[in-house]
Amino acid sequence: MNSFFSDKRFEGIKPFEKKVWLASPTMHGEEQRWVDDAIQTNWVSTIGANINEIEEKMAEYIGCGYAVALASGTSALHLATKLAAEHFYGQAPANEGTLTGRRVFCSDCTFDASVNPVAYEDGEAVFIDTEYDTWNMDPVALERAFETYPDVKLVVIAHLYGTPGKIAELKSICEKNGALIVEDAAESLGAKYKLEGKWVETGALGQYNCISFNGNKIITGSSGGMFLTDSKEDSEKIRKWSTQSREAAPWYQHREIGYNYRMSNIIAGVVRGQIPYLDEHIAQKKAIWERYERGLSDLPVKMNPWDRESSCPNFWLSCCIIDDEAMAPMFRGDQDYSYKSVSGKSSPQEILEALAAFNAEGRPIWKPMHLQPLYKRHAFVTAEGDQMADVGADIFRRGLCLPSDNKMTAEQQDRIIDIIHRCFA
Repeated sequence: MNSFFSDKRFEGIKPFEKKVWLASPTMHGEEQRWVDDAIQTNWVSTIGANINEIEEKMAEYIGCGYAVALASGTSALHLATKLAAEHFYGQAPANEGTLTGRRVFCSDCTFDASVNPVAYEDGEAVFIDTEYDTWNMDPVALERAFETYPDVKLVVIAHLYGTPGKIAELKSICEKNGALIVEDAAESLGAKYKLEGKWVETGALGQYNCISFNGNKIITGSSGGMFLTDSKEDSEKIRKWSTQSREAAPWYQHREIGYNYRMSNIIAGVVRGQIPYLDEHIAQKKAIWERYERGLSDLPVKMNPWDRESSCPNFWLSCCIIDDEAMAPMFRGDQDYSYKSVSGKSSPQEILEALAAFNAEGRPIWKPMHLQPLYKRHAFVTAEGDQMADVGADIFRRGLCLPSDNKMTAEQQDRIIDIIHRCFA
């Protein structure tokens, strides 16, 4: 890392005094008010005014009937996946998952929290390749997957880095095949998609929908997530499961497996203080993406794409992908990597190390699920039916996430853009 300071390409560049983060929490002061209220009123468990308020506000913002506040986005995804499975396959015995012996189609280019709930329920994920237009699930690959596995009834769709996928096409394919969508909107809270001429928030595009309030998300509770639905029955089922599936009896009685997945009223206090600033955060993130687009326009790179007619991202993370002909040699193993500097070219690892040397945080694109050691033996379906045509792996190879913190100043971002330019010198 120190070699960047002796590299003539970076002469005159000074490290940032304070680290520029990829995406860190942005607090406004109101969070403390509601956390203190929970403590002062002694409502610090999984019941309280903060929980009630954020469930009401988020359901209203997203445009759905019901929201259930949970401990994490992962817990929301788990219960959503379990509920979707029960819709088709019924309640499983206590010693067996609801997806035992079943396959589920899943976005390939995503964080593994999207996919792991399938394994929690003893199912088998089949990974659907990505497309270049939005970096999300490819409808052509999904259609091919249904031809190969016509018995599949669940599809888990994630919106990568806050950008909606080709939802109209994906929904049409699922409807044609009698399948339901578990929507992972963990990264895309506040993003919208135009469906049949009407703008719909992500988190309301599937039958079973989830968002996240993790520490680096567009708004945060430090942790936490939500299940979103128009079904009162489904919301009540999720609420019951998340509080250990207790029956309405004067003692602890259980007919179903339950979980300790309900959100704390203290965490809900942080979320309550954040909600009024969601649109402000989105505007700040969009400005960052647009500055990168302008500042990197003379380089052989492209920003992470989106459908400008049918979608409006939340711009959670700004990413770029290097043109293939401008890629310098780079190798990645399971945990190690190497790269070579070449005049006029660069690579994601070189740029990431240069940014780190000057005290700014980037990160690689999500490594596709079908390349993960845990899931390498699972089926993987591409649009062309040829695993050599692996779009997700190509985006992972050539792409990277840029510092996208909404507290980053324009001057700091200009310096980051300068560092990236110098990597190609």
